[in-house]
Amino acid sequence: MSYLQTLVASAEERVRTAKRTVSEGALEQRIASLGRPRSLCDALDGDPVALIGEIKRASPSAGELNLGLNAGDLAQAYVRGGAAAVSVLTEPDGFRGSLEDLEDATGAGVPVLRKDFVVDPWQALESRAAGADAVLVIVRVVGERLAELVSAVEAFGMEALVEVHDDDDLELAARAGVKLIGVNHRDLATFEVDPARTVKLAPRMPEGATLVALSGVARRAEVVELEAAGADAVLVGEALVTADDPAAKVRELLGLS
Repeated sequence: MSYLQTLVASAEERVRTAKRTVSEGALEQRIASLGRPRSLCDALDGDPVALIGEIKRASPSAGELNLGLNAGDLAQAYVRGGAAAVSVLTEPDGFRGSLEDLEDATGAGVPVLRKDFVVDPWQALESRAAGADAVLVIVRVVGERLAELVSAVEAFGMEALVEVHDDDDLELAARAGVKLIGVNHRDLATFEVDPARTVKLAPRMPEGATLVALSGVARRAEVVELEAAGADAVLVGEALVTADDPAAKVRELLGLS
């Protein structure tokens, strides 16, 4: 079993456990107490390129990054630096995240994206109950179930950021009518990074789609290159969670310092 398959199997088991321990009614009550989700698309719209600051404690490729971070404080630091949105890794095994990190980040006042291995419509309900405004859906993980899971996310007023890595993934996303697409520079099968992946796929994006470049961005020059290639936003994680001053690092990447 590949590492990706292991993470997906773990996600499936977490869903089974959650369904046994948390009632839909309880989650729906939480959702009823929340306001309307913030629009990630609107937050990323316009010039110049926007930045999504990611909160993650560890990763399978880099190991431990910042296990002791405070998700609420870090989200606010990102926003002070100029981030348009925040992404939170909630996967507990390879990334050491949690839904509590997501909940803590929602106070920053910008759209919050849940990043995990979404394999079941239940996770859309769970995500909104935790305060998510958007949810990552990975084509490589869900395949032909993409439209089903995107619909599940949108049913709660959230937006789905659909992750692609190659032409086949992008074709599935286009067929599903997706308008918010993230190009992952990292191959989930090998964890190798191809920084030119956005440049290669940008010309094939569906008309009107919002394009987010994912993974491996650490320098201002890389942000400039991705913007020139057509990216509307970049998502940055490791370079921010390991920075001495995350707000200053956001400003540096956006060319504001």
